[in-house]
Amino acid sequence: MAEHLGIEALLTRGRPPAHPVALRDGQVLRFADFAARAARWRAAFERQPGRRLALYFEDTFEFAAALLGAWHAGKCVYLPSEAQPATLERLRDEVDGFAGQLPAAYAPLAPVEGAEGGWRPLSLEARALVVYTSGSSGEPTAIAKQLAQLTREVSTLAGLFDARLGEARVLATVSHQHIYGLLFRVLWPLSAGRPFPARSLTYPEDIVTALEEGPAALIASPAHLKRLPESLDWAGVRGNLRAVFSSGGPLPAEALRDCRDLLGQAPVEVYGSSETGGVAWRQRARDDGSAWTVMPGVEVRTEDEALAVRSPHLPEGTWLRTEDRVRLLPEGFELLGRKDRLLKLEEKRVSLSAMERTLLEGGLLREARVLPLPEGHRLTLAVAAVPGDDGWKLHGEGGKRALNQALREQLSRQFEASVLPRRFRYLEAMPVNSQGKVTEAALTALFDSRRPPSRVLERTAERVVLGLEAQAGSPYFKGHFPGMPILPGVAQLEWAIQLGREHFPLPPDFLRMEAVKFQRVIVPDTRLTLELTWAEAKGSLHFKLTSDAGVHASGRILFGGVPG
Repeated sequence: MAEHLGIEALLTRGRPPAHPVALRDGQVLRFADFAARAARWRAAFERQPGRRLALYFEDTFEFAAALLGAWHAGKCVYLPSEAQPATLERLRDEVDGFAGQLPAAYAPLAPVEGAEGGWRPLSLEARALVVYTSGSSGEPTAIAKQLAQLTREVSTLAGLFDARLGEARVLATVSHQHIYGLLFRVLWPLSAGRPFPARSLTYPEDIVTALEEGPAALIASPAHLKRLPESLDWAGVRGNLRAVFSSGGPLPAEALRDCRDLLGQAPVEVYGSSETGGVAWRQRARDDGSAWTVMPGVEVRTEDEALAVRSPHLPEGTWLRTEDRVRLLPEGFELLGRKDRLLKLEEKRVSLSAMERTLLEGGLLREARVLPLPEGHRLTLAVAAVPGDDGWKLHGEGGKRALNQALREQLSRQFEASVLPRRFRYLEAMPVNSQGKVTEAALTALFDSRRPPSRVLERTAERVVLGLEAQAGSPYFKGHFPGMPILPGVAQLEWAIQLGREHFPLPPDFLRMEAVKFQRVIVPDTRLTLELTWAEAKGSLHFKLTSDAGVHASGRILFGGVPG
């Protein structure tokens, strides 16, 4: 194994020039390449006034070089999880400059060619990083971290897991723009001298191909591990898989079993957050037990039934209370769910968490989220859910109304009729962002009036046929056109994408459209059939909108990036 180097001394102490750092399209990028690239980025950042710098890169090698260049230039790096216009506009007021794959309007800096090294150790006390929570309920919150917090967490990971990884490469499906990906696929590999891919592994086929090349560890999230297709030759490559890591959310029992069966091992699950850093881990090799082992140096206690943490990964000496309910055990703790989310509805206090637990206990649903929706001048409750086999069977036999009624009857045993949910959406999978998190904004969008009422007519793993109604009250008909309203083509595409995301694990980035044709106009109150076919290997969603009148629209929509 290579010598472990702290990030603060990585460039000052260095590694042999030919030491492999990253792999890109069959090319080995070596330490000499990395140091030279970091020097060019440092020179660019030293010319930029101010200390606050936002980085967004898709290429992990380029990101790592820019990150080290920024820190050696005395900058604090702000790390947006994505590069959506609203995110970048918010960052304008928070940073002094941008770098990476960003629109020209943000004047992203470029590396200075010909710049050279001359490195000095980094200060561990420096304010090095600002990351953001996923914003599951409201605006994302900025979390500042000193370099010492990051290096201590990397040392913790090395002490726990370096021996089992050995010289293995690091493969990843998660983004380095999030704290989990930053630590596991950038900082820890750099410190351990372990090569990593410059590109994310977008599809399961990419994982199999990468494992064919030799020993590796896989850094993944539940969003990816619960979608491993049985059709791939996992048995032929799992001997090269040294370890699988999962973080960012709870790993469903089905995904755990799939990992054991297909990958030949249970993932190492890591519990933590942007705020707390790593707290605990577990590997459920033989059973579905729920106990978590606390990481070295981490202290835990309960405050008002919730887990509180003090650790080297937090500012020194501080206790941070989470929103997770726990039961403490000699070796760690057991998670009991989130603290109750209380809401006042019809003058009554309602626990949304308790309502979710009741829905799951009935056996018809695998996942359920209850959320408040404004309806006129009052709030009502809505349910977004992933049915289990029994739930889909009831839905198929009696329609959505039958499943709605069964769930309301189930809830009525514990909750008054006046607070029961009024709206339901049933999904193949919960909508997740690039961090594998389910956000309230994404769930609320499911109930947008622009979304057409739909029901499943046929469904397989790659194809779904939906019955839709282009209701006259849809906002899409307003103003298009006065006196003769028709459904705009952009609305038809939006329906295909929105409903496609509800039924298939589409990657987050829209790339382009191909062979799109609009053949017949759609007038108000038209009953439609939408056929969606997902070709995961190609990232292609084919759609066709038809009615009794014939075909209205068809085409392909291509997606890229890391799913979920």
